[in-house]
Amino acid sequence: MKTLSKRWAAATALATVIAAPALAAKPYPERPVTLVVGYAAGGATDIVARLVAKTLSEELGQTFLVENKTGANSNIGAEIVSRAAPDGYTLYVGSIANTINRSLYSQLNYDFVKGFEPVGLLATIPNILVVNPKLPVKTVQEYIAYAKAHPGKLTCASSGSGSSIHLSCELFKMQTGTDILHVPYRGSGPAVADLLGGQVDSMFDNLPSSLPHVQAGKLRAIGVTSPQRLDSVPGAPTLAESGLPGFDVESWFGLVAPAGTPKPVIDRLNQALNKALASPALQASYKQSGFYAPQPPNSPESFGKKIASEIDKWGAVVKNANLKAN
Repeated sequence: MKTLSKRWAAATALATVIAAPALAAKPYPERPVTLVVGYAAGGATDIVARLVAKTLSEELGQTFLVENKTGANSNIGAEIVSRAAPDGYTLYVGSIANTINRSLYSQLNYDFVKGFEPVGLLATIPNILVVNPKLPVKTVQEYIAYAKAHPGKLTCASSGSGSSIHLSCELFKMQTGTDILHVPYRGSGPAVADLLGGQVDSMFDNLPSSLPHVQAGKLRAIGVTSPQRLDSVPGAPTLAESGLPGFDVESWFGLVAPAGTPKPVIDRLNQALNKALASPALQASYKQSGFYAPQPPNSPESFGKKIASEIDKWGAVVKNANLKAN
């Protein structure tokens, strides 16, 4: 009887050993994946997340869901994902704001470098200076003159304190010596809604969320923050050619996973992402919405280097502008 028991135990152990590799070899993903966006629906981060989620779903054969966890200039969403299981099923759509927040906030409950694994860059976009058509300005120089004639009265909305939209306004104020009132929101969507309604006067918005309203004549575009003019808004000159030499702000969005996510999962996501970015359907959606796909090689390593570089760049701006969010 003891011999039989020993044989049974040995057989069970052997079966476990054989089954373990089979379990470990199960392909990723086996179930839906959640992409957390730290801003409200309708903003550029949300728009790019939904465009990419759709294509990743097709590439990997599982649903990629977008969840909006708003607040504190995307810090709430980032913190939630940093504490998620590192299994590849909860990812974060990070942005330039997360590298700005590192120096802007004196206390953060997550570390954007140590708390995440870079997957890849999703897109880049310029910002665009838009005004409510009721504001009596049609050029950047008229905007500056209006701000100087109404110190502290002209309002500039943003998707949140520390966003590239906010920092674009701060850089503008520094270079022009103007006193413009910053009005932060919980994402570009609600900020643009109030801009359309006339509750605020202007905004250095990410191009995708304002472009449809510019094309419909509901907002007036008077300048872009990129070094070159944009085909989508040919009538809007660059800030540099409008009297602000060297003015250049580019927003970006990227996919990160909680620290400790297995490298095979990161690599699988990166490969699927780059395949998705090369698809004609996503490229057409990007062109229509005003996004620019990253140049290859779009590796986790190159994205990690960009994050480090952006932290250094915006840390200097935050310090020079003496900005603090808490």
